[in-house]
Amino acid sequence: MKLLIEHRTEYCYEKPVSHSTQYLRLTPKSSSRQRVISWDLSMPEAAPRSTDAFGNILHVLTLDRPHDTITIAAHGEVEIIDEQREDDDQRLSPLIYQRFTQITRADPLIRDFAERFAGRPERQRLAELSAALLELMPYVPGSTMVSSTATEAFSAGRGVCQDHTHVFLSCCRVLGIAARYVSGYLYTNDSSHVASHAWAEVWLADRWHTFDVTNQVCEPTHHLKLAVGLDYLDACPVRGVRYGGGEESMHAFALVERSDGQADQ
Repeated sequence: MKLLIEHRTEYCYEKPVSHSTQYLRLTPKSSSRQRVISWDLSMPEAAPRSTDAFGNILHVLTLDRPHDTITIAAHGEVEIIDEQREDDDQRLSPLIYQRFTQITRADPLIRDFAERFAGRPERQRLAELSAALLELMPYVPGSTMVSSTATEAFSAGRGVCQDHTHVFLSCCRVLGIAARYVSGYLYTNDSSHVASHAWAEVWLADRWHTFDVTNQVCEPTHHLKLAVGLDYLDACPVRGVRYGGGEESMHAFALVERSDGQADQ
């Protein structure tokens, strides 16, 4: 399956910003399950490309002149291959993904919930945890903020894909299982679905396995991976800092379409 992706992010500021730095994880890597056919980033200025500690492709955009808007656009074509094995960056041990972060730290409520699924770390057991989590935390757009932690979302009893993934990671880490956050895109026939997406990967039997809590999917045939990390802050497509500017507004748009002339039934 070949996918066309259009992703545009625009920041507008109340007053001119004197300096800003944006960290962009907006470029996918080719792997055994996805092949990048073409990809292009459009930015106000050229940004050096590197690889971060988690093996993600990273561009750092620095603007040293006054500006009141920033527009960043990504577009390209990627083929999703029928291959379930997720590539692993061999520079990092999967054990690093057992570590809690400030966002994924577990409180007593999450610990009690996770321990209901204690035992041998099998895919079926984690699939049951995923299903129970979605039942407790239905998908409700706008119910949380981008800064919400796993404990805040779990206590609220609702959230979006980012919250589902953070709570799932928290539960895995309670159980001593390595699990990582994944950012990317999801293709779906449902035009109301948000194309930007987040899900989890869990290290079991010497390989990574997908767990998309929001969609209750364990086969990533419609998922295009951008970046991985311990949580959202490590893998989010755009993250930055600035000096000045006053109030900020951000508008993002993402579209994923098939480019092979086919549609899912």
